[in-house]
Amino acid sequence: MPLDKFVLILVAVLAAGAVTVWLAVMLAATWQQPSFGWPIFIPIALGGYVVWRVISDRWKNKEDDHYDNIDK
Repeated sequence: MPLDKFVLILVAVLAAGAVTVWLAVMLAATWQQPSFGWPIFIPIALGGYVVWRVISDRWKNKEDDHYDNIDK
């Protein structure tokens, strides 16, 4: 799967998950005071994974190396 599609799908899933968590927190707030630790950890972990994938793809991709065509 190309990295573009992977990131687009992951961003869409994160946005849908964030809206779902936000609505659930708002609904739960009507009964009790929620704790914000775990709902925030999941998007941060997934965002870190995306950043790691992008950085590792930039390092390992030999076809997209911009410095190969520079005269030495």
